[in-house]
Amino acid sequence: MTAILTACSAEKATTPKIDDFKYSVDKFADIEILRYRVPDFENLSLKQKELVYYLNQAALEGRDILYDQNNKYNLCIRRTLEAIYLNYPEDKNSPDFQRMTTYLKRVWMGNGIHHHYSEDKFVPEFSEKFFMDAVRSIDPATLPLLPGERPNDLINKLLPIIFDPTIYPKRTNQADGVDLIQTSGNNFYSGVTQKEMEDFYAKMKNPKDSTPVSFGLNSKLVKDKGNLIEETYKVGGLYSAAIVKIVGWLEKAAAVAENEKQKEVINTLIEFYRTGDLKTYDKYSIKWVEDLASDVDFVNGFTETYGDPLGMKGSWESIVDFKNTEATKRTEIISSNAQWFEDHSPIDPKFKKEKVKGVSAKVITVTMLAGDCYPATPIGINLPNSNWIRHEYGSKSVTIENITEAYDQASLGNGFTEEFMWSDVERERAKKFASMTNNLHTDLHECLGHGSGKLLPGVDPDALKAYGSTIEEARADLFGLYYMGDPKIVELGLLPDKEAYKAEYYSYIMNGLMTQLTRIEPGKNIEEAHMRNRQLIAAWVYEKGKANNVIEMKKRDGKTYVIVNDYVKLRQLFGQLLSEIQKIKSTGDMEGAKKLVESYGVKVDQTLLTEVLERYKKLNLAPYRGFVNPVYKLVKNSKGEITDVSISYDENYVNQNLRYSKEYSSLPTFN
Repeated sequence: MTAILTACSAEKATTPKIDDFKYSVDKFADIEILRYRVPDFENLSLKQKELVYYLNQAALEGRDILYDQNNKYNLCIRRTLEAIYLNYPEDKNSPDFQRMTTYLKRVWMGNGIHHHYSEDKFVPEFSEKFFMDAVRSIDPATLPLLPGERPNDLINKLLPIIFDPTIYPKRTNQADGVDLIQTSGNNFYSGVTQKEMEDFYAKMKNPKDSTPVSFGLNSKLVKDKGNLIEETYKVGGLYSAAIVKIVGWLEKAAAVAENEKQKEVINTLIEFYRTGDLKTYDKYSIKWVEDLASDVDFVNGFTETYGDPLGMKGSWESIVDFKNTEATKRTEIISSNAQWFEDHSPIDPKFKKEKVKGVSAKVITVTMLAGDCYPATPIGINLPNSNWIRHEYGSKSVTIENITEAYDQASLGNGFTEEFMWSDVERERAKKFASMTNNLHTDLHECLGHGSGKLLPGVDPDALKAYGSTIEEARADLFGLYYMGDPKIVELGLLPDKEAYKAEYYSYIMNGLMTQLTRIEPGKNIEEAHMRNRQLIAAWVYEKGKANNVIEMKKRDGKTYVIVNDYVKLRQLFGQLLSEIQKIKSTGDMEGAKKLVESYGVKVDQTLLTEVLERYKKLNLAPYRGFVNPVYKLVKNSKGEITDVSISYDENYVNQNLRYSKEYSSLPTFN
């Protein structure tokens, strides 16, 4: 495959001024692709730059793991489409080829054939005939054929997967009342029913174990001759070819670690990859949480469980970053006051932590996004996810400020606030405060929200099952919302005045009740956990506040708007819901979680949806955004010694994905 690589330069990397930096790279379907800057990379020491480079490489080596986890046909489909894109001998300007290109771009965005957010399978707009003719027209050596296969065999295998909407319609199904394992298109399970899966892991759990491992996190559960077997992701196990390369780069990173503690963190992660031992993973997580002295940091591994409808299997992801020292002063204020926030939380005292341990938070500059963090990425992270490690050792929270900067810069003057906000009061408040209040809410959500509260003794961390992710995100969001309106925030200097928090309150309610519907197709309800969380919160406080007219949904010129009439009472409602949700979490109340989520977080007002989609369409905006990464190159002198690491921002979306498929594609087509 062809690829565009940036040439090395002996000169120090320089960061372009904001005015000279083009954030938007590409636009297709419902996606806009952006670039992000890496300010101050040039100020890192040579050793730190080298460490970043090796961690970046380790991050990129896991790309194919996520594709395969998302669906067992993803690698075959991506490699087939890329072969057509590169080798098609006919007219590449034809409508069908252009439609196939858009489909391929969507596959890259979703790390497979399902939408990264809605979880729905993509509907191809190119014809079956074009696909068949295209596969037959190119050299078979460029296709991902299995031994003995011919192009027609590949066509027959992939046609129904791509074109039949009834096959793998959802990557992660969250619908109530069905077998969530068998109706999901992901590749975490094979031949297994939901009941079999739940019974399998229930037998492993010991209610008296105060330090349980995260069962199932790094394995695929398969049925073989009637027996359930875990295929573990490790060196010598499932995904070994990619994991071996990840380990190789991590070994190089360990050799240039900033300090012995960081070296120990990396080496423990390497041990986990070699053994697949979840106890070792917990040791790594503890060491990672306790490493507070290192400026360069990373996440690498099977981490978040949103891709599994039962919230147990970890999707592969990675980010690499370094500390934004100036902006971190904000999060250090928050973390140093963690006990005050916990003590003053509006939840039942028996669900509070008596002593908050190890809460650390920082603002970071990300250098690489990979796996489940690429092309779409979170703007904040709080890890580890293990409840007992959080309780005993604390957690580490980050806010990714160079990503939020890219979002903000790309959104300037796009007409969104003029279309959806009620008046100039809300627009001016947003213009003045929205960037800082959004970052602060992320800080509070990640730093304190996820780390707050506790489970009662004996409560299974997985007790909420399919509703666990939504409840946990709602809990963290509510914690942040409740405290943003507290006078303590102004007292600590985190916001400039007592009116600023209203910018986030208005934006959150408007989004939860209305504008996030730009991401929903007509006739559909909400499936994704974060969207369910936001609607749950907004719809609950809207309903509970009706008696006092706290929030209105008002029509003007045929358009619906959100009006917040009483911000003080709105904060009180946030506190009430936080108390209710913390009780559900702490007691493992599955039925309570189900009732709350299904009542407020799932159903969509289709009339309002139609209106919002029509208004949004006129703005010509993309509801989703993804990113391309910078390109890093080792700079060497005539003796072969590393003298610098260069950074370039000029690789486009297509060339980057084609290069990644060429350079970081070690897995077989089917695993």
